[in-house]
Amino acid sequence: MKRTAYIGELTPAHAGQTVTLQGWVNRRRDLGGLIFIELRDRSGLVQVQVEPDSPAFAEADLLRAEYVAEIEGTYQARPEAQRKGGAADYEVIASRVQVLNTAKTPPFELDKGAEVAEDIRLKYRYLDLRRPEMQRNLFLRSKAMTAVTEFLDAEGFIGVETPMLTKSTPEGARDFLVPSRLNPGEFYALPQSPQLFKQLLMISGFDRYYQLARCFRDEDLRADRQPDFTQLDMEMSFVTQDDVLEVQERLLAHVFRRTLGVELPTPFPRMSYRDAMDGYGSDKPDLRFGLKFTDVTELFRGGEFKAFAGAQTVKVIAAPELTRKQIDELERVAKQNGAGGLAWLKRDGDGFTGGISKFVGGIAPQLIEQTGVQPGGTLLFAAGDWKKAVNALGAVRLALRDVLDLASGGPRFHISWVVDFPQLEYDEDNARWTYMHHPFTAPHPDDLPLFGTERQGEIRAQAYDLVLNGFEIGGGSIRIHDPQVQTQMFGAIGFTPEQAHEQFGFFMDALTSGTPPHGGIAWGFDRLVMLLAGASNIREVIAFPKNNRGADLMALAPSPVDAGQLAELGVAVVEELTADPIG
Repeated sequence: MKRTAYIGELTPAHAGQTVTLQGWVNRRRDLGGLIFIELRDRSGLVQVQVEPDSPAFAEADLLRAEYVAEIEGTYQARPEAQRKGGAADYEVIASRVQVLNTAKTPPFELDKGAEVAEDIRLKYRYLDLRRPEMQRNLFLRSKAMTAVTEFLDAEGFIGVETPMLTKSTPEGARDFLVPSRLNPGEFYALPQSPQLFKQLLMISGFDRYYQLARCFRDEDLRADRQPDFTQLDMEMSFVTQDDVLEVQERLLAHVFRRTLGVELPTPFPRMSYRDAMDGYGSDKPDLRFGLKFTDVTELFRGGEFKAFAGAQTVKVIAAPELTRKQIDELERVAKQNGAGGLAWLKRDGDGFTGGISKFVGGIAPQLIEQTGVQPGGTLLFAAGDWKKAVNALGAVRLALRDVLDLASGGPRFHISWVVDFPQLEYDEDNARWTYMHHPFTAPHPDDLPLFGTERQGEIRAQAYDLVLNGFEIGGGSIRIHDPQVQTQMFGAIGFTPEQAHEQFGFFMDALTSGTPPHGGIAWGFDRLVMLLAGASNIREVIAFPKNNRGADLMALAPSPVDAGQLAELGVAVVEELTADPIG
């Protein structure tokens, strides 16, 4: 029979009517011959009562958890004493029950899914996805996709699909390679992003492009990364950086409005890369709480504490009162992030105790004034090379956030832009310059003369990152559209003209065909939905994710393939893996 409605669509107007519902048995209880069934579909739950003299009783007696059933009966209000308000005040008195399919006993109780080991949930993902929490997440994801498409279509963007099999190019992570059967010894690469293709679309005159693109990066995994992921990709011609940022702010505000009913204040605040690192030790600072660094380099310069006296940088956080155990844990975090240690002081009246207090007696008043540390509060220091010092103290700041639950007292969402990234960064391991974002990012015009000089590390990129609650959810730039500037950029990162042509010859040729000024951005769509849903990692908002070892525990991938397949492709496995990627 045809379903009357989803369970969640039933209203008091259906009371007294005969309804037909279809779904899964969430729970079955037998109370003295009276059978109660909780029927679940994607929209909600309803209690079904089957009385002993009902023609539905014999079939209802067969039902067990996760059986698929169709139930017909009268939708009515529950007894007044059992009402608490809302949809649960109604139930169905069954007149017909039909078992549509049976089910084995589930390997875990669905209503306790959050307590089940994640590897078990991923192995039986088709069951895990029945849980209301997971269904809410995927519906939220779908709403976000709809909101994106709705907005960009209205703004004149055209949706274009770019190739999944393309050329391997250096983009900052390892490629997933695909051997070509028809071209033995040659390989496609799965795209890390549609970067070159979307720029080619601007050269082709499409002006405004978008795509919810599947991307692939063979990199180490963490809570907000997957080897295959979804990226919201956009590009615009004849724009400045301000134009791109303004459209993105309106788009993100639209997504929040349509998915959560939340109004975002615009424009979003902007912060330079240097200010973000100087003040928070991160290029994606979580600004839901304070603890901004204070620079006390000059206060210690030439002083009696030798570790700080000649340091390039001395930064400090004024934290609340901390126990010695908490300080020891924060020192461990600092060392994990490149610091030699974590110096500290505890304010006691107009002076300090503990830690390095014997070295600061003469500057105690200035320290209190500059840092604003409260009585009983703790100062935490990092010193040395600027980048190492701010990185280490940035990690300490985030650890303090988690230990003291500092983010819960601030706004639910804090969104900002980080701009003016360096164009280049020096790779100490390989003793050469490399790009910070990618080699197609345009430098600030005023900084062009610095290419090829000792000061090229000072070149600022027209690059921008969109930061939400300490996560980078989007990153982009104005692109290089002048072939000569692109050649300069390749030279700065050590590409010879021959290497540049081998890697990007088709693109360099296209740049000479009349390229408009253009720029764009890509959002980490999975990461955004994770934050919208309040989930702890992106696996909670992806239907069929890999685990933190890059394995699909349900489909058992990756896995060996038949020797005949390898022979046909001209591929040989030269060394057997000793580790089991699944286990």
